[in-house]
Amino acid sequence: MNTTELIRTPDLTMTETQLSSTQADLQKLKSYINQQIIGQSLLVERMLIALLADGHILVEGAPGLAKTRAINVLSKGIEADFHRVQFTPDLLPADLTGTEIYRPQQGSFEFQKGPLFHNLMLADEINRSPAKVQAALLEAMAERQITVGGASYQLPQLFLVMATQNPLEQEGTYPLPEAQLDRFLLHIKIDYPEAEHEKSILALARAEAKGEAARQTGETPKISQQSIFNARREILDIHMAESLENYLLQLVLATRNPGLYGDDMANWLQYGASPRASIALDRCSRAKAWLQQRDFVSPEDIQDIAFDVLRHRIILSYEAEAEGLSTDLVIKELIARVAVP
Repeated sequence: MNTTELIRTPDLTMTETQLSSTQADLQKLKSYINQQIIGQSLLVERMLIALLADGHILVEGAPGLAKTRAINVLSKGIEADFHRVQFTPDLLPADLTGTEIYRPQQGSFEFQKGPLFHNLMLADEINRSPAKVQAALLEAMAERQITVGGASYQLPQLFLVMATQNPLEQEGTYPLPEAQLDRFLLHIKIDYPEAEHEKSILALARAEAKGEAARQTGETPKISQQSIFNARREILDIHMAESLENYLLQLVLATRNPGLYGDDMANWLQYGASPRASIALDRCSRAKAWLQQRDFVSPEDIQDIAFDVLRHRIILSYEAEAEGLSTDLVIKELIARVAVP
């Protein structure tokens, strides 16, 4: 029996007429963002996957790679508001959550909402803020609520945090604790665009300076939040064969017991991925297949997204670091050794 027979059931391939309205809307949104964010197709796809899988993303890349622009463009394409917070050492938790303000006219305190109450939030250079600020953000990401003065306030139903880290400057930074890293659905690493893409970036920058960019990129789509929620429900119905589900779990379990896949790997990992990684890999694989207009998950979907799901959830041993190994190399080796159904 070949791989295709294992992962698909009859009549699961979508035709153009079978695409849902939400899927058509998201394809328009993806096309629009790719016209505005040139040369970063991986970032665009992963950002949409996180939105559809209801998770948060950590993006690592050098300055000037359109990280801020990407989430800003996303917010313009859907019915959502956006707020950017520059994380600095003097930032306070109240700068994120909001604070209670005394109103002398009423003789009472009134809660003034902070940036966390926006639908999309950019936490720029998150590792430059101290632990108290990171803890406030952790509660918001994990519980979808914040607590101020003994009262809890629910955050919007559509809520996505995109945090960034600069890999070039590490002085004066506060490394994110493992508990908070695990709250991020994906950890994305982006690089410089190709030469032909950078040429297109120059053309787009000139058009924007002349006020002509809107004519070049066409009308901005406005996807409703309800369409996003509908898409999330559709994604949960994407077909994944039981053999593939077992394969997905074996990849995660391999990070906890790498020695089962070779004596050379036995001492590579100090800690493996948590069950939250299995949930993230499952939802992201389904979202990736859905974005590619398929209603079934393939092994390639799981393997491709595994790097972004696992790289921040595993901790290398001292031996692995001494050998010059990286988390990506370890994940690549695990993918190569875990048998594909």
